[in-house]
Amino acid sequence: MKKKNSLQVVGIILLSLLSISIINAQGTAGSDAKFEYRYLVDMPTAGILKRGDASVEFISMPYGTAILKVESGVFNNFSIGVSYGAVNAIGVGNPEWYPLPGVVVRARLLTETKSLPGILLGFDSQGKGKYIKNFQTSDTTVRINRYLIKSPGFFLAISKNFAFLGYFSIHSCVNYTLERSDKDKDANFSFGIEKTIGGFLSFVGEYDFAFNDNSKVSLGKKSGYLNLGLRWSIAEGLTFGLDFRDILDNDKISQGRAERSIRIDFIQPIF
Repeated sequence: MKKKNSLQVVGIILLSLLSISIINAQGTAGSDAKFEYRYLVDMPTAGILKRGDASVEFISMPYGTAILKVESGVFNNFSIGVSYGAVNAIGVGNPEWYPLPGVVVRARLLTETKSLPGILLGFDSQGKGKYIKNFQTSDTTVRINRYLIKSPGFFLAISKNFAFLGYFSIHSCVNYTLERSDKDKDANFSFGIEKTIGGFLSFVGEYDFAFNDNSKVSLGKKSGYLNLGLRWSIAEGLTFGLDFRDILDNDKISQGRAERSIRIDFIQPIF
């Protein structure tokens, strides 16, 4: 009986802590979000960290891929960060570490107003998924040296929020990656949306035309990348995300569509 009572007490305490955390949950998701989100799934937005805020983001993807990114708002409307990852970081066997760390620099040129969108100029060298050195075509092997999902490279992002049953946001992005060994050197375009669902949840969706990933030796099948996701602010500064990637089955390497991945983003003031 004492053991049962003890378990009940522990359960009540845990539920109380969870309730407090949900009440105070102000991450990047929902209409009560305290922080701006900087990406939908892979697509950059015009969001940025405030001066003095720092974020630690963890992304887990298929093939045991894990990516860790640290970013800080150094000045008003200016942030910098670094990232690094590996394939098979989670699972059995030796990790396949990415060849170089990623670098992200973001500078917001125009802060959103009621009549004007937010505009941000940035650079992000972190691709995602497997790092592929060689690709076998029907008649030869080509050295491509790129990530399965190319890094954004240089990008210009535009975002606008509207009050509609909470908030509805529209985003667009033009980018030019430095991963061009596959001879596909085109600029690229993507657009996306975010819709809040109550105070702590958001739905996000994006479509990447993949103009820079549709040549003969590229990894795309010319259908583009459609990604969807859910975001949940679960505690102060802490956001959990579940993503469904490549719903159109665009890449030539992965088998099947709607690959699942998770992300955790934690933001807190440090100065």
